[in-house]
Amino acid sequence: MTDPASDLLSRPMRRRSREITDRAEIDAILASDRVLHLALARDNVPFLVPVFYGFDGKALYVHSASAGTKIEILKANNRVCFEVTTENGVVTAEAACDFEAKHRTVIGFGRASFVDDVAEKTRALDLIVSRFTDRKFDYPAEKLGITKVIRIDIDSIKGKAYGFGEPRPEQPGETDLSDQPPNAVIPGRGPKGHEPGISRCSERRDSGFASCARAPE
Repeated sequence: MTDPASDLLSRPMRRRSREITDRAEIDAILASDRVLHLALARDNVPFLVPVFYGFDGKALYVHSASAGTKIEILKANNRVCFEVTTENGVVTAEAACDFEAKHRTVIGFGRASFVDDVAEKTRALDLIVSRFTDRKFDYPAEKLGITKVIRIDIDSIKGKAYGFGEPRPEQPGETDLSDQPPNAVIPGRGPKGHEPGISRCSERRDSGFASCARAPE
């Protein structure tokens, strides 16, 4: 039976020119940031929380108090989704709908487990702390005992980037617009059916206004 989470990330990216296909580049993003957004779910109710994290090249680590919402959810359902974005910014333009997000983003699915081994727990905390300082710390046994460390083993992962140099040209069939409405504004492509480079704004002549505002001349 196909795993639904893995199936989501195994689908071809609609804008393949923006996909990061080099796993080393994906790992570099995971190794460079500090905050990970962790998505959990229980009884069909989603829960999203930002956390500091560490990455050892294989697994992700986060730490937590010994009780709380995310701990309760993870005990019931250890399947997680995570996201890391680095180098946020905006690529500006003359027209509002020509603005683009400048980013490097990684999204993945994994399975969480609680770390009990003291050596692994200590190493995980060192990884997290190293994002903020080069100093080395000792963790008192009583504090270590009441701190939860969660390891996320990655099942599938995908990366995407825009705004850093020229992306490779898209190949025929790589951007599927078949499910878009006739006047859909496709970032970087313009309205469906319009030639690229002419306009990315869908002008609503019938109603007397343009759906995408331009900056004053």
